[in-house]
Amino acid sequence: MDRIVPNGTAGDGASVALDHIDTWIFDLDNTLYPAACNLFAEIDVRMTAFIAEALDVDPVEARRLQKSYFHEHGTTLNGLMTLHGIAPADFLEYVHDIDLSAVAAEPELERRLDGLPGRKIVFTNGSQAHAERVLDRLGVGHHFRDIFDIQAAAYVPKPSIGTYEGLIARFGFDPARAIMFDDLSRNLLPAHRLGMTTVWVHSTSEWSRAPEPDDNSHIDHVCGDLLGFLRRIAPRRVGFDVGT
Repeated sequence: MDRIVPNGTAGDGASVALDHIDTWIFDLDNTLYPAACNLFAEIDVRMTAFIAEALDVDPVEARRLQKSYFHEHGTTLNGLMTLHGIAPADFLEYVHDIDLSAVAAEPELERRLDGLPGRKIVFTNGSQAHAERVLDRLGVGHHFRDIFDIQAAAYVPKPSIGTYEGLIARFGFDPARAIMFDDLSRNLLPAHRLGMTTVWVHSTSEWSRAPEPDDNSHIDHVCGDLLGFLRRIAPRRVGFDVGT
């Protein structure tokens, strides 16, 4: 596995050759934008408030349930739907009604994405509306005509392998020619099993912490930030000089 460190350099200085890739799949939160934006702190607060109101429990119990459902059901929403019959649209609208001012336009990200050949897809456990708002803030929405959100997944979240199969079926791509970026290692395990190249956008943010597989052999590359990795892609593929 190539380890790409947060400043975008590799130990041997080599670029990353991805000549076979024609489908680029990106998680949204803490992947396309940096975890330092801390949007999940806002979402976290609103999830707790929603649960407290919907289940008529105090904030301490609401937070306990929120974290328990996340770990046991893949997402807090999945737990609420499974155990309490909560309407997903109400939850998603409420928790994503947040201030996005911390997410700024990123011209270099726009430029790097523009140079990637082939289709670009956002694959998120969040809503399409949230994804579109964030992409617009970053200034890269025009690169992503295709968004596979939690509704498209029939509310079955990553890392359920059936959801990944649904992604492939929806967009009709060859997984052997696809690469997936995610801040959660466990979300990359099904992608690897289906034949995709995988990139773990590793973060120390508490919002990127989740139970991870003991064996990370399903990870092809690790990076501390997305731009750092995109700078290392072989320039003959994307039309940029390495490090520029």
